[in-house]
Amino acid sequence: MVENNELRKAGLKVTLPRVKILQMLDSTEQRHMSAEDVYKALMEAGEDVGLATVYRVLTQFEAAGLVVRHNFDGGHAVFELADSGHHDHMVCVDTGEVIEFFDPEIERRQKEIVKERGFELVDHNLVLYVRKKK
Repeated sequence: MVENNELRKAGLKVTLPRVKILQMLDSTEQRHMSAEDVYKALMEAGEDVGLATVYRVLTQFEAAGLVVRHNFDGGHAVFELADSGHHDHMVCVDTGEVIEFFDPEIERRQKEIVKERGFELVDHNLVLYVRKKK
């Protein structure tokens, strides 16, 4: 029922594929999923939603502000629900794992640097590419 309200608030018609995909994104422990990940999870759950439909619905969700698309270097697009506050990302270059983090000092310094150069910060996206120390 919550999914139906979310879809309506975003101006989208409530359809079974949209509800199933939104439920999948909301219930999974994996916060960053590619269209293929969503499709595979739906198939494993016994849902009959085609890959083309998953791509189309994720694009609609992005346009409606329900999900955020990330295109990390060296990988395909991944999506996360737009329900959490601002955070930055670390991407493991060996495994592709995406780790979310928030650091108030980094946020403060970014604003300070922008201001020092006579600009106003509109938005930003910080991605650190990392590797486990050996």
